[in-house]
Amino acid sequence: MRRIALIVVAAAVAALVMTEADAAPAAEAFPRAGLVVQDAPLRGAPRDSASLQAQMSRGEALEIRAERGDHWQVWDYRRERGGWMRKVQVLPMPRGEGASAELLSQLRLARQQWGTEGLGLGLAAAYVQAATPAELAGPGGAEALDAMGSFAERIAERASLPAARPGEGQLGAQMDVAARYGLKFEQFETGEDGRVQVCYDGEAFRRLLVTAATPEQRVRAALALTRPDCLNPRATPREAEARDQWRQQVLAQVDAATLPVHWRNRLMMRRASVAASLAFAQARRGAGGEAAPALAEFAAVVPTELTEDDQAAYADAAMRVNAARWLGTSAAARDFGTVQLAVQAGAEGERCVELKEAGKLAARRCSYGQVALASASLNREGRALALAVQPLDGWRELWVFLKEPGRDGGWRVEVMPPAPAQPGLGVAEFAGWVPGGAQMLLAREFRAEGRYRRSFEVVSLPNLAVERQSPEPALLGAYQRWSDAAWRGASPIRR
Repeated sequence: MRRIALIVVAAAVAALVMTEADAAPAAEAFPRAGLVVQDAPLRGAPRDSASLQAQMSRGEALEIRAERGDHWQVWDYRRERGGWMRKVQVLPMPRGEGASAELLSQLRLARQQWGTEGLGLGLAAAYVQAATPAELAGPGGAEALDAMGSFAERIAERASLPAARPGEGQLGAQMDVAARYGLKFEQFETGEDGRVQVCYDGEAFRRLLVTAATPEQRVRAALALTRPDCLNPRATPREAEARDQWRQQVLAQVDAATLPVHWRNRLMMRRASVAASLAFAQARRGAGGEAAPALAEFAAVVPTELTEDDQAAYADAAMRVNAARWLGTSAAARDFGTVQLAVQAGAEGERCVELKEAGKLAARRCSYGQVALASASLNREGRALALAVQPLDGWRELWVFLKEPGRDGGWRVEVMPPAPAQPGLGVAEFAGWVPGGAQMLLAREFRAEGRYRRSFEVVSLPNLAVERQSPEPALLGAYQRWSDAAWRGASPIRR
């Protein structure tokens, strides 16, 4: 276990410093290991006016070799350079019996303070050096790995801010210190204003899942390893499906029954999102793909126990599950009497929807997405038909077939997307027909191009213009009277 943990946390420099210091006889005061506790200069002599040897960053490991007044004489193995630093700028590492317990206490304190990520990583590495194999395999080792992963997540979060400059200033120093302790980060372009998402690769969390971790530590690790904003947007469909299968396996390692309700909510939301993405990937390659598992996971969320911080994740999970909820229910054809729908194979994997009236082809439209004929609904007047089509993971459109007298074939097809934006997460779905054949109820929810919105609309069928809309269906009389019963009972947008 010691060797496994060292792979995760110990950069060669830090390991060398701490191992040599620990090898010294207990009676000797020096050499001993130390950590820089604040960004400070390394001087050529024990005075502030001495020449600058190097600029040290919080969390860097040093070897303390001597003292003079208020200064330590130190050696930096990474730079292969010695010098002097004030004692208040260096934390000597405890040694002997009880050292690991003291380091764990210091690690807990550092974890509660933002800006101490580099120091926290150094303390975690020191704990790995000082702890026995039994301690590393037990709760202490799990806590150190949990803290290390959390520090790395905080650094990555700060580096992902729009104005962040990961190669400069304090942030650059923290990332440099993290790299010395063996932590790795990945970068992805999000496509929104050229912003870059920085993500920790999660090695500490992977190690945590095979230790004696608490349920909360395990769920925190699983959620960190399966973050949707840290998925490579350039992955191929096969790579994305394999990645989602792995994410599903990681989440399955956490026992939801042992968790407090707010952590259980977070786990179920993530499981639902992953199950929906996996179902779409399977359906796209013709291997089935059922929405039932995603719907079941989402149904296990307790909305009244969601925290304020969980609201965005809840909305995202609802959209992913809603977009996929027709998967596995599609029929090969639908017969509405005078109007029939069928899906035919198109060119190079396309699926083409054909609408026939009185046996004659009246309209045809093709897509590479998943066409859900089971969702098709014809209005009472027989002049409008709504159909759900999912072209992308987490994005579902509504196709509206409209009958126009005098038009060749008699019907036209219009596509109503969740939003007039670059696809992100979103659903546009049929919610009911208003008697008279002039209006339709449409529900939309999306998160795209940095915006989030949910709306319930009354749409004019002749031109598909929105006549009335509201953020809640209860505020529209048409929804009170004419909303579709199946939609009311099944759609996650009504959460």
